[in-house]
Amino acid sequence: MAEKFDVFVIGGGPGGYAAAIRCAQKGASVALAEKDVMGGTCLNRGCIPSKALLGSAHFLTQAKHAPLMGIDIGEVKPNWAKMQARKNAIVTGFNKGVTGLLQANKIKIFEANAVVTAPGKIKLTSKDGENEVEAKNIIIATGSVPVNIPVFPFDGETIISSTEALSLAQIPESMVIIGGGVIGCEMACVYSCVGTKVTIVEALPQILPNEDQWVAKIMTKEFKKIGIETMPAKKVTAVNVSSGKATVALESGEELQAEKVLVAVGRKAFCDNETVDNLGLKMNRSVIEVNEKMETNVPGIYAIGDAVGTTYLAHGAFSEAEIAAENACGGDEKMGDYDLIPKAVYSFPEVASVGRNEKKCAELGIEVEVGSAMFKSNGRSVAHNESTGEIRVIRNKANNEILGVTMVGATVTEMIATARALIGSKEKITDVCFAHPTVSEVLKEAWEDAFGISLHVPPRK
Repeated sequence: MAEKFDVFVIGGGPGGYAAAIRCAQKGASVALAEKDVMGGTCLNRGCIPSKALLGSAHFLTQAKHAPLMGIDIGEVKPNWAKMQARKNAIVTGFNKGVTGLLQANKIKIFEANAVVTAPGKIKLTSKDGENEVEAKNIIIATGSVPVNIPVFPFDGETIISSTEALSLAQIPESMVIIGGGVIGCEMACVYSCVGTKVTIVEALPQILPNEDQWVAKIMTKEFKKIGIETMPAKKVTAVNVSSGKATVALESGEELQAEKVLVAVGRKAFCDNETVDNLGLKMNRSVIEVNEKMETNVPGIYAIGDAVGTTYLAHGAFSEAEIAAENACGGDEKMGDYDLIPKAVYSFPEVASVGRNEKKCAELGIEVEVGSAMFKSNGRSVAHNESTGEIRVIRNKANNEILGVTMVGATVTEMIATARALIGSKEKITDVCFAHPTVSEVLKEAWEDAFGISLHVPPRK
């Protein structure tokens, strides 16, 4: 007789394990199937390993700047093998942590590939064979995979995805990164800091194309300082591999030579075709279509995270997991405004934004006032030798509501949650006290400047 559960979750990434835990906390009997490694892309091939390498690269950069801080420490150089070992240890530790959390919440874990054969029925295939389980509700959290370009497909050696880029055996002498989005910019910072000659080729007019133009302008300038060349508005037409080297051909006729080519043009949603066909899931290409309740077109079947193609962010998946879990347990919750899910780039310097940016407001025809403040005028930023960047706060002129915040600078990814609290606010700014000296005061100054009352930003001409 098939084992039965209230909720069955497919996928152990951020969305999947969060949904499973929340359902268990609500008293449901829950099972989760993960065919690969617990933690999904984020923990194993994305957020955590990339931040571990970026952490090492940032520390290396700071060490090289020690003389500017009045400290002599001698020659500084990367030990790539130790950086990789540290990254792997961090990932392993969190793998165990996620598994432990699921077990502590009495969630049954299946190390198996799960296919939904019909509503409420799941076929599990593992090294021990096949079996079937049943569930009242199913949450699909099957994640995403890197986008592979057919004209220059991944070979895992010279033409690589972000997965291979996180685990190269040696530091390459040169790397061309196709795609100037989040993944491309973060990996560029890692490799440039350890000595690789890095070139980013972006087909759109600027790197980080989803951000405002001023962001790309700062990032292009700062990237140049750390040895990263950026080539916006350039399209790659072919990558030819010979003797372990690559020649990257551009539509303009230019050619670039590199030891490695990282294709970082984004990720696409994944859900196995058998599940899609068996359920008759409504799809938008690779993306599972859902409503505000994270429900698919099939009753009792929910989908979240990268599989629904909304944010391709771990914290976006966490938010969707909360909604799906609530509804799978009898609730009636809806997802809020996706503009309020922050975006973060852990580059050098960092980029973070939430709400609507200037470009989006212009498209919507909203008349705004933009306040700005610079890190170079902030006492702690200067004291820490991290004074590059700017924060902009967007105010709706019609009703004084804050519509969006965009930040470029050190530690801005840590401040973006505070900025999120401003969205929609009409609070009297002078009643909010920021500690001094803190980097967060730059946010206060930009916020005040949006209303024309900043103490430390000169009046506009």
